Amino acid sequence: MELLDIVDEKGNPTGETVPREVAHREGIRHRTAHVWIFRRRGGVVQILLQKRSDNKDSDPGCYDISSAGHIPAGSDYIPSAVRELKEELGIAAEPEDLRLVGVHDARYEGEFHGRIFKNHEKSHVFAYEKPVEIEKLKLQKEEVESVKWMRIEDVLAAVKAHDPGYCLFEDEIEMLSEVLA
Repeated sequence: MELLDIVDEKGNPTGETVPREVAHREGIRHRTAHVWIFRRRGGVVQILLQKRSDNKDSDPGCYDISSAGHIPAGSDYIPSAVRELKEELGIAAEPEDLRLVGVHDARYEGEFHGRIFKNHEKSHVFAYEKPVEIEKLKLQKEEVESVKWMRIEDVLAAVKAHDPGYCLFEDEIEMLSEVLA
């Protein structure tokens, strides 16, 4: 059972923990780490998107952040971000490879696999710019079906158009876009 720290409005652990399933059933605020892998090609910023596996408990089969994950109880943002990069994509990052872009507070409600899913997460959003070749990634098949590079403007346009193939937050992409411009 994966335990998460319950956090206050600033993202500080309250000293209480909750199983992940309960956090998502009841919409209890918890922490996540988001890592956006990006590159510049001909003056254009591209971001790496992962397509979530069909068996994920939320947003199966849609395009999402390069790498993201929950912060286990007692852990912190950067170690979790580094761990998720390794687990999901096979990238051996160092803490200093991650640049904090900002903090994102997100709420989302949906229904997946016949169950209500309520998400309330406080995320540290990181950028990662080391060279990444898709062909050399080791995708965690339980989590990631595939990956692709896209221009950040095209991703933002798809999200603004409410394209159901993308499970991303418009304001997080805008924040990232401003920092990477």
